[in-house]
Amino acid sequence: MEVNQSRTKYWVLCFLWLAILITLLVVYRQFFWLALPGTVTYFAKAMDLL
Repeated sequence: MEVNQSRTKYWVLCFLWLAILITLLVVYRQFFWLALPGTVTYFAKAMDLL
């Protein structure tokens, strides 16, 4: 049986990683790629794709 988990925490984490991604894109452009996996992963979890 599947357990229905609240996806709210995944949305919060997605937006947190998105803020980190934008900050890194503006301030430290060479470290932009470090935040990309977290953003994509939590977006996919929030959309219930994983």
